[in-house]
Amino acid sequence: MAPRPNWKGYLKLSLVSCSVALYSATSTSQRVRFNIINKKTGNRVHNQVVDAETEEPVEQEDRVKGYQIEKDQYVLVEDEELDEVALESNHTIDIEAFVPRSEVDEIYLDEDYYIAPNDKVGHEAFAVIRDAMKKEYLVGIARVVLYRRERILMLAPRGDGIMATALRYRFEVRDEEDYFSDIPAVKVPADMLDLAVHILKSKKAHFEPEKFEDRYEDALVALIKAKHAGKPIPKLDEAKPSNVINLMDALKRSVKAEQGGAKSTPARRTPARRASASPSRKHAAHQRTRKRAG
Repeated sequence: MAPRPNWKGYLKLSLVSCSVALYSATSTSQRVRFNIINKKTGNRVHNQVVDAETEEPVEQEDRVKGYQIEKDQYVLVEDEELDEVALESNHTIDIEAFVPRSEVDEIYLDEDYYIAPNDKVGHEAFAVIRDAMKKEYLVGIARVVLYRRERILMLAPRGDGIMATALRYRFEVRDEEDYFSDIPAVKVPADMLDLAVHILKSKKAHFEPEKFEDRYEDALVALIKAKHAGKPIPKLDEAKPSNVINLMDALKRSVKAEQGGAKSTPARRTPARRASASPSRKHAAHQRTRKRAG
């Protein structure tokens, strides 16, 4: 079954445009989800929309959006009126500028989407825009209306398509000085810094997201399976770390521990084909366990 697009419209660069579809690049559908249950009856509980004053249920057809202008006074806005807000970005991703990717602060990055051509006629125009960004090592800055809100998008070539990352507005990003201004300036001794750098280098690796495991989700599955089977709930006795008093001693012991671990567990050479197949088999087994737990 083909993925369902979140949005359809046009990707536009000056006078060049093409029909495109925008899809969510990530999903949370595999997470463990709970229902709220009435402990006395064992039945599911459903939320009900009620009037804040009369406490009477409000039917769907009687609900309307309202913006509070004073206490208990609201401007009511119908969905049809929201749909009539005239913005070109309702149906067009209009690229306004191109900037170096390094200039986009990570804190502004929000949700990710994939953009793909929506008909064969626009394939060439789509490829031109994608390859031009790739050749110049630039990302596009564009606007689009998603879920009745105008979003700024950062467009970047990704494989044969384009990845769009919604950007936060400046007013949505809190000022770091409100949180960091009280941190005192500390001059770290060179020998401590050298030891810390040594520990970093000993733990240096490559970014391999296929090896990431959601240990909390795994623990939830184990809890559900144990309760369903009438077995004791698995518990973890985890010692909480505390502030280090003797930093130099802690760094030295850390280096010693890392060196000891490297000697006791020598790296084994694994054929590339077997190494790449293992995570997918592990993921498939994990998904089967989740389904059985559910």
